[in-house]
Amino acid sequence: MSKALDDLLDLLDLEQIEANIFRGRSPDERVQRVFGGQVAGQALVAAGRTVPADRPVHSLHAYFIRPGDPAVPLVYTVDRVRDGRSFTTRRVSCIQHGKTIFTLSASFHHPEPGPVHAAPMPEVPPPDSVTPTVERLEKLFGPLDSRYDRMIRRNPVDIRFPGPLTVEAQLDPSLRTTSNKVWLRVDGQLPDDPLLHVCLMTYASDMTLLDSVLLAHGLSWVDGRTIGASLDHAMWFHRPFRADSWLLYAQESPVASGARGLARGQVFTRDGDLVVSVVQEGLIRTSS
Repeated sequence: MSKALDDLLDLLDLEQIEANIFRGRSPDERVQRVFGGQVAGQALVAAGRTVPADRPVHSLHAYFIRPGDPAVPLVYTVDRVRDGRSFTTRRVSCIQHGKTIFTLSASFHHPEPGPVHAAPMPEVPPPDSVTPTVERLEKLFGPLDSRYDRMIRRNPVDIRFPGPLTVEAQLDPSLRTTSNKVWLRVDGQLPDDPLLHVCLMTYASDMTLLDSVLLAHGLSWVDGRTIGASLDHAMWFHRPFRADSWLLYAQESPVASGARGLARGQVFTRDGDLVVSVVQEGLIRTSS
């Protein structure tokens, strides 16, 4: 297991203060705000720790309300909304400086038999044949500076793009598209804890989803004129999966307007099973 993954697992191992209150922290006080995927993953950990293990999460809906301060703890309060015969519902608020910065509602369902179908996985090159992202960036720009730390150098998730990177589409208009596909897996072997795998996918789901909006317009997060933030985030978990095995994250953006972009994602196992669906709207502002 890499040190970066070990640090991430430690980050998701929240301190329980009371029956429904948990405390988390951020890994790096030097950044301006807390990474959204971290807050969503920690909130789902808090919710999941109040639910029996035989009821896996099947959906979550979240709103990013205020930027998180990486210099102070994150306090998660869990409201046990419902404990039914088949479904359990939890609502989580993340609080800093006395204000709510993030809310999450999650539903957990005892597995039942029923009809089964799923969309097919898109055809893409296998992950082992895709050039690692750091090699592609270093070929373009030489040694990478600190702008690429979270996404590349210190990322506990191995992310590989079969298609164009946003910085490549920025340089070459012929590469611009509203579709973005990513192979990803955490960098190490994980224990057999289904909630942990789901929380790690929640963490990773926020890393590249809005790239499908940027790709259409030749923008990138490091172009010096584009800033953005996640506004809301929804996920549906259809089948069990492992975050330490390769997963294909197929993303697209159907619309962008009013400085907001909508992106949708589907997550497939390497065998082609559709295991997660994701939708997010993000704020994207550009300056001339």
